[in-house]
Amino acid sequence: MKKVVTNALIIVVVCCTQCITFQNGIAQKNNTDSVYTYGTASPGGTGKFYLGREIAHVMGPSNAAWLDRSSRPQEEHTQLAIDSIKLPPTGVIADIGAGTGYYTFKLAPKVPKGKVYAVEIQDEMIAALNKRKKEFSNTNVEVIKGTTTFVNLPENSIDLAIMVDVYHELEYPVETLASIKKSLKKDGVLLLIEYKGEDPAVAIKPLHKTTVEQLNKELEANGFKLTYDGEFLPLQHFLLYKKA
Repeated sequence: MKKVVTNALIIVVVCCTQCITFQNGIAQKNNTDSVYTYGTASPGGTGKFYLGREIAHVMGPSNAAWLDRSSRPQEEHTQLAIDSIKLPPTGVIADIGAGTGYYTFKLAPKVPKGKVYAVEIQDEMIAALNKRKKEFSNTNVEVIKGTTTFVNLPENSIDLAIMVDVYHELEYPVETLASIKKSLKKDGVLLLIEYKGEDPAVAIKPLHKTTVEQLNKELEANGFKLTYDGEFLPLQHFLLYKKA
């Protein structure tokens, strides 16, 4: 993250590929934004709001090791989450905001005759994904560079799009959801795994947790309908949405 301060108290904060301008601590509206509101940024927040929720800054590459920490399977029951994903061997998965590929390469064996798209916007994460793909000699993972508004996936091609602790960091949730929606097949589904905002015992920063109520409000506003609310994970929601 870089901070440039001028005499006019204008600060530009660059977090990965995001660029948000602040004046006197208040996020300034971009001319292309019409569905978002702006205000004073909270710690770790962008000062940009969607339907009452402040969007969090993206986790940068400097925190990548946290994604692959040895305690993660026990803390989050990640294998249970993966086992709960049901797809045929020919299924096509899009791991949006794949990071280092923690979920990507665990999902790949579930679709041995299909494909997993690992979508990232950060060059450092893309390099990590390609490195891991080479190390695993993987043949059914394709690394894709997206943007803050576009997932860069073929239309009508995805059976399951998954975002693991990613949705709350989308700089442009409306535009990104529209892009994902186009990529989903008619009966394709979107899975959100997000830390439980309703539970104060979940020791995650507030802006990196979300509630089912808030997620439903945002997803419904963008043409998705909740079809399954799995609360079997200790720290996270497991929410499946279909195109409404």
